Amino acid sequence: MTIIHVPYHQDQRLADDSLPVSGADTVTVEAALPDGTVWQRLNVLYDAVAAAVAEHTRGGAVPTVVSGDCLVALATIAGVQRAGAEPGVVWFDAHGDVHTLETSTSGYLGGLALRLAMGAHDELLAKPLGLRPIAEDRAILVDARDLDPAEVAYLAQSRLVRRTVDEVDDVVLPGGPIVLHVDVDVVDADELQDLRFPASGGPSTDAVLRAVQRVLATGRVVALNIACPWHPARAERDRAVRTALLTALTDA
Repeated sequence: MTIIHVPYHQDQRLADDSLPVSGADTVTVEAALPDGTVWQRLNVLYDAVAAAVAEHTRGGAVPTVVSGDCLVALATIAGVQRAGAEPGVVWFDAHGDVHTLETSTSGYLGGLALRLAMGAHDELLAKPLGLRPIAEDRAILVDARDLDPAEVAYLAQSRLVRRTVDEVDDVVLPGGPIVLHVDVDVVDADELQDLRFPASGGPSTDAVLRAVQRVLATGRVVALNIACPWHPARAERDRAVRTALLTALTDA
């Protein structure tokens, strides 16, 4: 499996050991980011990521993109589209990621990621990347449990499908090709430490891995996007847990 390693949290370069992935088929994407707004900087970085995804997808690979946050998923989707696919999205996340700039209370841009992929504020990332928005009924949000009131209100009236990890199977998946996005914070915070936005009451690592494997077993996943929004590891145990999780996901 080709791993596209994007060592950034949004437009900030992470330490080399922040995302413990390696292997002969690992490609690291970096970019000289310009001065300007965070969106201008992200467009430069994400254009490079989308180009790498498109290149490997055209070559018949199913690339795995590993980064420090969820926004990179837009580059993954854009890259798959550049290669000629029109994917649906399966989005594993403890959070809804369906805020807009107007509804976000924290200002954290990762909380907009899925909504941006579905067409909100398209001038910020989608149009510059050439991303065609994903229709709401072509997206599934899996195990989102930490939701703000504005997200609850949006989800109540949207066509976006919601499921728990245990409910994910071929019956509920969107038809056609799939971009599978896994934010590692979908795992219960008691099991995975030092997340930027921990959420308790979630599934175990094993339950998440089984669900991911069920999606992959369909043979319709054209790209896997893994987001690791965690703080730097403070202990060797944390580094070992993270390495094991990423190894299991990339080997799934």
